[in-house]
Amino acid sequence: MTLRAWLVSSLHRQFALGRPGSGRTLTLDAARGERVSFQVGFRADGEHMTEVAIELAVRGDIHAVARRVAGVPVPHHNTATPRKHLDGWGMIPGYVPDILFPDTTLRAAPGEVNAFWVTVEVPRETRPGTHAIDVTLLVAGKKAATLKATVRVSKLVLEPRKNFRICHWFYADALCDWYKVEPWSREFWPICERYMLNYARHGLDTIYVPAFTPPTDGVKRPTQLLGVTKLGNGKYKFDWSRVKQWMALANKCGIDHWEWVHLFTQWGVKHSIRIYEGHGETEKLVMPADTGATSRTYRNFLQQFCDELHRFLVAEKQLDKSYFHLSDEPHGEEHLKNYRAARQLLREVAPWMRVMDALSDIQYGREGLTDIPIPSISTTRQYHDEGIASWTYYCCGPRGEYLNRLLDTPLTKIRMNGWLFHRFGVGGFLHWGYNYWHKSQTRQLIDPFTCTDGTAWPGWAYGDTFVVYPGLAEVGPIDSIRWEVFAESMQDYRLLQTAGVSRDDKMLAPLRDFNDFPWTEKWITDARRRLLR
Repeated sequence: MTLRAWLVSSLHRQFALGRPGSGRTLTLDAARGERVSFQVGFRADGEHMTEVAIELAVRGDIHAVARRVAGVPVPHHNTATPRKHLDGWGMIPGYVPDILFPDTTLRAAPGEVNAFWVTVEVPRETRPGTHAIDVTLLVAGKKAATLKATVRVSKLVLEPRKNFRICHWFYADALCDWYKVEPWSREFWPICERYMLNYARHGLDTIYVPAFTPPTDGVKRPTQLLGVTKLGNGKYKFDWSRVKQWMALANKCGIDHWEWVHLFTQWGVKHSIRIYEGHGETEKLVMPADTGATSRTYRNFLQQFCDELHRFLVAEKQLDKSYFHLSDEPHGEEHLKNYRAARQLLREVAPWMRVMDALSDIQYGREGLTDIPIPSISTTRQYHDEGIASWTYYCCGPRGEYLNRLLDTPLTKIRMNGWLFHRFGVGGFLHWGYNYWHKSQTRQLIDPFTCTDGTAWPGWAYGDTFVVYPGLAEVGPIDSIRWEVFAESMQDYRLLQTAGVSRDDKMLAPLRDFNDFPWTEKWITDARRRLLR
């Protein structure tokens, strides 16, 4: 048996049937306070399975951890995308490297490329200069290959991100179903904490608060934080204790802004959302599911709820840190008409409430129907050019040349998220898929290690429904490569802010739109080195 080993950046997936690399050394540039990564690729040539282990010896004021890269099955490439914008051409159908198991040993099949992922933490107090990481691969306990990575640490200290929020929808029902615990039970909260810590560690600062069960993508298992008691005569009583518990835990984990549940149904704004008695234990609704969005019944409920919500947020000093939703992804004339009516209702019962929603029709922005529009990246440039402040989002699309974060999106494109968000001055980024582990629009749990499209390809793209895999309850989530590269792109956003680079700086001129931007490793590396000088 012979072992061939090499070092490669975090921007190239190491496919099992891909070509082996050749680099025995690798140099990374980092700011103080930054987290960077690289891969140790290898191939064992012979006739038998080989168990390979990795050891890291760090020389300097940095820290390094290795994890095992594993593949997830992808049956097809995602559709509507030219070949040059697809990663893994010739390897898909097949296994796409994505899962980062917290292991330092790997069982290697003969003739297949494998990899370990190495994450390097550079503390803010690290001395500027060169720091080395000696990488050793062992077979049967004996040294089989040695390589060397060098981290050049800049004098620059990465500062916290300013005026840019990031939220991914966090599904409590998925945690309950996977770990077989009841919502808000004693067993639930430690699991939830581990996921919230992961969420914040990857740069996210705003989290969905399921005061009511989210009215998106089907009828979900009730996960209603707010206790609701129907008193009769159209009166309701609310218990905020579990809402406070959720927010306190998120705060403890480093999350300090709140995205409140949508108040009307998705894709049409036709009805009230499903509001349960108690916390939804019996699934008994306080009003029929087909109650009209602007009906007297729902208006009466919203008036009481919004009054209580306002008092709660003022008392907790969280009003200025809160974002509110009306309805998700309205489109077409009928939805626009319904949205106008629902928005007017909210202006009357909650004039203090500033609304934001994922929607793309520029008319919502022109009419000011939504205080903070969140258009798709396919139309964000239009909002930008018309001077309408917005956030941005993508989900299963757009595809093709557009920015995205799918399992066959080149990692260099994923790394451009932060650069593009900074360039176009959007106020935040919203994504729906932190941990959606269900079959599309059902309560049926899927196996995330074998299904990455909610069983809904090609409409739902491979790699869109979640960015973390479920780990052991006592450990928490398992990261994906896509999640790590996205987090590094958010550090690039911080780097641009820390270095004082304006949106109109000539170095960003090649970023013309969310489907027209450079995405080579050389461009990214050269741009970062200029900022870190």
